[in-house]
Amino acid sequence: MAKKHSTLPLNLRQPSPGFPLYRWLYEELRSAILAGILRPGSRLPATRDLARQYGLSRPTIVSAFEQLRSEGYVEGKVGSGTYVSQTLPEDLLHAAKAATRPRKRRRKLALSAYARRLQPLRRVDSTRIRAFRGNLPALHEFPVALWAQVASRRLRRVPASLLAGGEALGYRPLREAVAEYLNTSRGVKCSADQVLIISGVQEALNRAAHLLLDQGDPVWMEMPGYPGATLAFRSVGGKICPVPVDAEGLNLEAGIKRWPRPRMVYVTPGHQFPLGVTMSLRRRLSLLEWARRARAIIFEDDYDSEYRYSGRPIPALQGLDRSSVVIFAGSFSLVLFPSLRLGYVVVPPDMVDIFAAAASVSTHHPPLLDQAILCDFIREGHFARHVRRMRQLYAERLAVLIESARVELGGLLEIGNVEAGLRTVGWLRNGVSAERVARAAAEQDVEVVPLSRYGSGRSPQNGLVLGFAAVDARELKRGVEQLARALEEF
Repeated sequence: MAKKHSTLPLNLRQPSPGFPLYRWLYEELRSAILAGILRPGSRLPATRDLARQYGLSRPTIVSAFEQLRSEGYVEGKVGSGTYVSQTLPEDLLHAAKAATRPRKRRRKLALSAYARRLQPLRRVDSTRIRAFRGNLPALHEFPVALWAQVASRRLRRVPASLLAGGEALGYRPLREAVAEYLNTSRGVKCSADQVLIISGVQEALNRAAHLLLDQGDPVWMEMPGYPGATLAFRSVGGKICPVPVDAEGLNLEAGIKRWPRPRMVYVTPGHQFPLGVTMSLRRRLSLLEWARRARAIIFEDDYDSEYRYSGRPIPALQGLDRSSVVIFAGSFSLVLFPSLRLGYVVVPPDMVDIFAAAASVSTHHPPLLDQAILCDFIREGHFARHVRRMRQLYAERLAVLIESARVELGGLLEIGNVEAGLRTVGWLRNGVSAERVARAAAEQDVEVVPLSRYGSGRSPQNGLVLGFAAVDARELKRGVEQLARALEEF
């Protein structure tokens, strides 16, 4: 086959002053190829012709040709010259359209038993913050510039070993920092070897459910309680056993009476979700002793206990455990920002290997760069300072909510003592339906969640869950005024 030759000389635009000549030549030739001036299979001008026409040195031309060759635009032929590739890189980015065929009837997908039990966890739009959003921290108060500085410093000196990945349990220095933090601030008793870095509490629930539950195994769930835990346990075939919550936390006697031998117990003892009750020390010790005798595993969800405003802190349930029956999980999402997707789970020593094996199968290479940045953020003291600052801010916002409610909602909605957390419960008076109030409040651009949505069946507790951490003082006052207007309709 006869060779195709380019038309010479090429009419290239003159380079801009100060612009690297090899880069100029590369871009001009690439543009000519993409525009079809230099067609696939055509020969590029000889280096001596380009050098003579545009006053270029041979190394400059060779550098431009090499760049084009490395990107797949041209190919060299020994003793013949350089030619435009028959297939350009852009051609590989566009798949050819398949011929239109009559649509076949879609067959029914055969799903596993696990897939058939799966239900999605409801997500709430977080693009607009209004009263009384309860699932977010104060994102506008997060020190983004400081985080960027820590991240930039870490990325500038990142070693190859960090880029290559690491052990399934997570970045070792972060596990050490988390263990130190939990031992000091949360009363947890653990070593870094027991800490697994995960994406958050929901992953910890899912992991524990798959590893420890079989079809039909009973699981105690606080009622009302966290829906995400119910979905995780139910997805593997666990039998959900609702246990009421009283003033001391999970009602142990009621649970034993109705469901005497559960495989697992899910609790939020530091700050019960959503009622806000703190489990008493007496109840904690009783639960641990009973779990030891019943050979049950306790899953302790410490979802927002960093923020305590009053009352005496009680050590984590895990810190009181002497029989290795407690799995302890927490997250940085509500403390820092949700999209960070980093949390931790502390497992008893005899469960470390199986949790690590599960992590190696499902994750293999965890996101170590984010973990390293968070580790630096903790080690340099920024995390502790941020928690202290947010604790003060949230206490101020809580005070605004309580005072506004006292003035505007007296006799309609009662907010009790709030010791910790990012949300509280307002108790409705006069037998008003929480669902009807929530719909009326939504018409006033106010977001409240009926307490009944966190339970199962008919609930005698008639209340609304109100978040305050993500909402500034002005919006809190507006929300209270609009909620009062909604309640006046009943």
